[in-house]
Amino acid sequence: MGSEIQKAKYVRLYADEVGESHFEDLEMDLLPVEFAPPAGPMTIAEFLPTTRSLWVGVPGGWAGEIPHPVPRRQIFIVLQGEFEVTASDGGMSHLRLGDVLLIEDTWGKGHSTREISNGSGLIFAVVLAESKS
Repeated sequence: MGSEIQKAKYVRLYADEVGESHFEDLEMDLLPVEFAPPAGPMTIAEFLPTTRSLWVGVPGGWAGEIPHPVPRRQIFIVLQGEFEVTASDGGMSHLRLGDVLLIEDTWGKGHSTREISNGSGLIFAVVLAESKS
């Protein structure tokens, strides 16, 4: 393996202490691990504890335009279509194939979402375990 550290990039959508939603670009280092011997090492990073996973499909042009918080902390991975997510602070994130969004604005003003491609959208969602804060 090369000496370059591989990174996993994702966007976080969260609510601050007054309920305003914001985006934050984050990344994690993936470290070499003997994950599936005898196959060679892979780079891995533990992420977040999960409880279940879902397929989320929406028709082309779908819009959740009324701002809303997410019902549970989730990770969205875009598999088809394109989405525009707007935080309550006015920030926007354009999500395309393969993009990962960590959604944590479970209270406050929330966000709105629109499917903006010419076809339907498909998201793989991972519901996160409750945080112990």
